Amino acid sequence: MYDESPLDPNLRAAAEAWREQDPDAATAQALADLVDRAGTGDQEALAELTDAFAGPLTFGTAGLRAALGPGPGRMNRVVVSQAAAGFAAWLRANGHQGGRVLIGYDARYNSDVFARDTAEIMAGAGFEAWVTDRSTPTPVVAFGIGEFDCVAAVVVTASHNPPADNGYKVYLGDGSQIVPPTDAEIADQIAAVAARPLHEIPRSEQYTLVGDELVSAYVARAGSLVAEGSPREVRWVYTAMHGVGARVVDRVVAAAGLPPGLAVAQQVDPDPAFPTVAFPNPEEPGAIDLAIALAKEQGADLVVANDPDADRCAVATVVDGQWRMLTGDELGALLGDDALRRGREGVYSCSVVSSTLLQRMAEAHGREFRSTLTGFKWIGRVPGLAFGYEEAIGYCTDPAKVPDKDGITALVNVLRLAAGLKAEGRTLADRLDEIACEYGLHTTGQLSVRVADLGIIADSMARLRANPPSHLLGEPVVVRDLSEPGGELPATDAIELTGERLHVVARPSGTEPKLKCYLEVRATPEETAADLAATRERLVTELAGLRDEMAAALGL
Repeated sequence: MYDESPLDPNLRAAAEAWREQDPDAATAQALADLVDRAGTGDQEALAELTDAFAGPLTFGTAGLRAALGPGPGRMNRVVVSQAAAGFAAWLRANGHQGGRVLIGYDARYNSDVFARDTAEIMAGAGFEAWVTDRSTPTPVVAFGIGEFDCVAAVVVTASHNPPADNGYKVYLGDGSQIVPPTDAEIADQIAAVAARPLHEIPRSEQYTLVGDELVSAYVARAGSLVAEGSPREVRWVYTAMHGVGARVVDRVVAAAGLPPGLAVAQQVDPDPAFPTVAFPNPEEPGAIDLAIALAKEQGADLVVANDPDADRCAVATVVDGQWRMLTGDELGALLGDDALRRGREGVYSCSVVSSTLLQRMAEAHGREFRSTLTGFKWIGRVPGLAFGYEEAIGYCTDPAKVPDKDGITALVNVLRLAAGLKAEGRTLADRLDEIACEYGLHTTGQLSVRVADLGIIADSMARLRANPPSHLLGEPVVVRDLSEPGGELPATDAIELTGERLHVVARPSGTEPKLKCYLEVRATPEETAADLAATRERLVTELAGLRDEMAAALGL
């Protein structure tokens, strides 16, 4: 009897109404099972059902990203259809009626289904919908926006999130991801669509499948980034992290005249279960262990890893006699220094949470530097961008064609750089030491805390704002609350602390339930050049101390 059930009648009614409009038999049945279990007192089912219907997913500058499942708080065909229709309505309202919209997807569960729904809805809304005929790396789709004169693009991907997740990322015709207030305007359109029955959304199967013409154009461009006559001898291991990068990487490397990578066989093919990694992010502990083992076995010079949608790039090599992955800031310094030394004109940029080293290098070369908020939705929009990166292993090395992070062109540039150094009898680690001696050693790290209760993050940020430290590592610091309007950066929930030898930014993660504190300690070029090993050891100790001081300031 329903009146004796622990399940709230309103929640039951909302679930039933959702199930009736769900076109996916699997999620409709999963919802029915949740309702039945919750109705009998199953607390786990009740908690899951309550959370799934606590409210709709928030459409923001990262689009949508959540666990797959039924309900407005999960990724499913209803939510995706509403998002596609809302985005179409925004495009029409902003003068893009009838334009071409490119749609790509990764190899996660339901990505192809969500992409097809989007294509049908865009076509039904009067757009020229183009959808890739197979799973495709995100940067290839971003490249296609300009190549095929699109007014917008959608990529169905959750990047390096856990296997149970999926996501929905949107781009505008300039090739960049959306920023405020566009995200809020699209969210309003999605909310208007969601207020109506799903069957009222017009659909059409008159969309175009995009085949090899997209990948071939991207391959030709990426392959051209290695100049004729450049050294090309390098031995390297590649892992696609069970994602979609390998097919395109193989072609790009061949087009560039570089030797093929030694593939990690267990991780080279797309697999939405990501069976060999606990978390499909190259930065996570253990994620590239198989690649490093292969590199040791084969005597490779370096390991290159892409994340599952291939928009990020990670590199491991031998440093001080041991294999380790370079930090995102170290690889950013190598690529930025390479661009500067080759005389690339334009603006150099990185996010405010990244190392300050790129700014120092750019200024030394007489190039303009621009700091941005976190994310390539900001970096990719820097006018005249020559090179941009963020510490979370995202790099933009070909902004004229892909004003977004691109793990494949980053890979090509890393291989070209490593081959050039090898021809001179040097390594990437050697070049990092030279950069440190020239500009001063910059050592970076993080304090990162995952929470179950988001209130902990809000409390920690409030505590830091109310009582920020006046000194860190014994030196005075300048505190800047980035949530206050009027600065050179758009207002955001972050706090920056800057000293003569240190830099700290604390902020909530934009994609995960984490509080993150980005830490940097620095030495002068004179200190570094006098004794690099001792300076490195000292900064590692100082970084640990800085981490402890910030943990105390945040009440963690």
